[in-house]
Amino acid sequence: MIASGNQTELYLSEQVVVLCTCALSFLGSSLIILTHIIWTDLRTTPRRLLVFLSVTDWLSAVSYAFGVWSVFRTDSPECVAQGAISTFANTSSFFWTVSIAVYLYVFIVRSSQRVADSMVLLFHLVSWGVPLIITVTAVCLNKIGYDASEVSVGWCWVRIHAPDRVLWMLLTGKIWEFLAYLTLPVLYILIKRHIHKAHMALSEYRPILANRPPSQSFSSMADVKLTLIPIIFIVLRIWSTVRFILLLADSPVRQNPVLVTLHGIGNTSQGAANCVMFVLFTQPIRSRLCTALCCCCSKCRAEEQRSDGTPQRHQARQDSSTQREEEDTSRVQTDR
Repeated sequence: MIASGNQTELYLSEQVVVLCTCALSFLGSSLIILTHIIWTDLRTTPRRLLVFLSVTDWLSAVSYAFGVWSVFRTDSPECVAQGAISTFANTSSFFWTVSIAVYLYVFIVRSSQRVADSMVLLFHLVSWGVPLIITVTAVCLNKIGYDASEVSVGWCWVRIHAPDRVLWMLLTGKIWEFLAYLTLPVLYILIKRHIHKAHMALSEYRPILANRPPSQSFSSMADVKLTLIPIIFIVLRIWSTVRFILLLADSPVRQNPVLVTLHGIGNTSQGAANCVMFVLFTQPIRSRLCTALCCCCSKCRAEEQRSDGTPQRHQARQDSSTQREEEDTSRVQTDR
C-alpha cells in the first residue's frame, strides 16, 4: 500500500505479523470451542459465556485476516462486508468480555448463582443485539468502508470520507472500548477483594483444617487470572485507543510503523490470549489435552509399529520357508 495524503502506509512485514496473530487467535478460539463441545462435564455457565466470547474472537480473526490479506483500496462490496463483520464481532467481543466480569461479580461477590444465571439471557440480548443494531445501521447509512488504515491495520472500518466518521468510530467500537477499560478493572478488583476477605475470615480455622496444597495452588492460579484478565485486555487494546486519540489530534505519529504493528497485534490477539488463560493455564483442561495428545501419539506409534512389523514378519516367514526348502534340497541330494 502506498502512502498518499492522510493514508497510512502498510508494510509487508506488518501484514505478515498481523496475519500470524490472526492465525493464532483463530486456532485459540477454535480450541476453546472444541474443548467445550468435546467435554460435556466442563460446561459451566462461565465456560459457556467464554465460548460465546470465543465465537466473536473467531469472527474477528477471520475478518481481520481477510482484510489484511486483501489490501482494500476502495469501498468495494467485499470491503464493506469485511468491515461490517469485523465491526459486529469486535463490538460484541467487548460486550461479552464485560458480561463475563459481571457474571463473576454477581456469582462470587453477591453470592447469588440464581441471579447470575438469570442474567445470561440479558447478556445474549445486549451482547448480540446492540452490536447488530449498530452495524446494520452503519451499513445502511453507508458509514462502513475503506478507511485507509487510519485507525486500522489494513482492514476496513468507518469510511475515511464520512463527515461524521469520529462519531461512528465511537459508536462502532471506541465508546464500548473506553467503557470496558473502566468497568473491567473495577469489577475484578472487587472480586479479588471479596476473595481475599473470605480467605482472611477463614484464617483462624486453618490450624484445624487439613493442608491441601493442590487447592491452594488452584486458588493461587485463579487469583493470578483475576489479575491478568483486565491487564491483558488493556495491554492488547490500548494501542488502537492511542491511534484513535492521535487521529483526533491529527498527529502523524499514528502512522508510525511500530505503533501500527502493535495495534495490529493487539486487536487480533484476543482469541489467542483467552486460549492461553482459560485452556493452557487451566489445569483440568490442560491435563485432558495432554492425555488426548499422548493417546493420539501412542496410537500413531502403535500403528507405525504394526505397519513396520508386518513386512518384517512376512520377511521372517519367507526366510524360514526358504531355509526349509534349502534343507529339503540338501537332504534330497544326500539321499541321492
